[in-house]
Amino acid sequence: MVFRGCYTAIVTPFKESGVRSPVDWEGFKELIDFQDESGVAGIVACGSTGESATLSIEEHNEVISFVAEHSTGQTIGGTGSNSTWEAIEMTRHAEDVGAAASLQVCPYYNKPNQEGLYRHFAAVAEAVDIPIILYNVPSRTVREIEPSTMARLAREYSNIVGVKEASGREEVWQAIRRECPDDFIILSGNDEDTFRLMRDYGATGVISVASNLLAKELADFVGLGLSGRFDEMEREHERLSEVFKAFFIDTNPIPIKQALNSRGFRAGGYRLPLCEMTEEKKRELEEVLGRVLG
Repeated sequence: MVFRGCYTAIVTPFKESGVRSPVDWEGFKELIDFQDESGVAGIVACGSTGESATLSIEEHNEVISFVAEHSTGQTIGGTGSNSTWEAIEMTRHAEDVGAAASLQVCPYYNKPNQEGLYRHFAAVAEAVDIPIILYNVPSRTVREIEPSTMARLAREYSNIVGVKEASGREEVWQAIRRECPDDFIILSGNDEDTFRLMRDYGATGVISVASNLLAKELADFVGLGLSGRFDEMEREHERLSEVFKAFFIDTNPIPIKQALNSRGFRAGGYRLPLCEMTEEKKRELEEVLGRVLG
């Protein structure tokens, strides 16, 4: 299985904001259609941008099934958890419904050591045949999957194929390339890092927040890198960098949902404890989008 291109970490549209508003399935289908029509390589369902932490296991399964059924690209199911048995059950379901891969976040809150991380991911890999992409995002999980642990897992489990790298630290990128097998896939986990990771470290794409709104732009942006046209990619990176940063002026996915809603997409509300941006931040976001995108 090849993972190359722009993969959209899609939002989960809720009918309204609150404690447990239902998913807006009709709006979800419209968002998926927009991604397919824009030429992205695939969709990541139930990632951080999809507010996965507020979804029940049943809702996780429903969302991943829905995306796998309706998207024409590759579906990557965000089936990680800080509970190993839960991660196994959700990953088995993703495999059963035809997902192309599983995204496995570093277990959060428990703060396992590296041996615990190894055993966690190993148990998931042993339970399924589906390709597994590790997700290294220490800003959310407190723990980092060290490159040596990634390398150990990749050597011992053929279905652990790569990492969504969101540490933002170049020394980590260097260590992944130095320690992991040559065919170990790197997908950028931050839009802002995609250019450098592709040009300097052989990343094959991005799992993107910005592509929820800028799907064609990000698909084309990554395409420049895959074609080796890094001078052009750098110019586009410079143009879009302010937008990439603006989508993180509040906790993801609050700004990207605001941007989608303001442009007529049905991104819907938020589940508590996430809520709307302040009016000041809304104005700041809209000023950036207007200035860069017109």
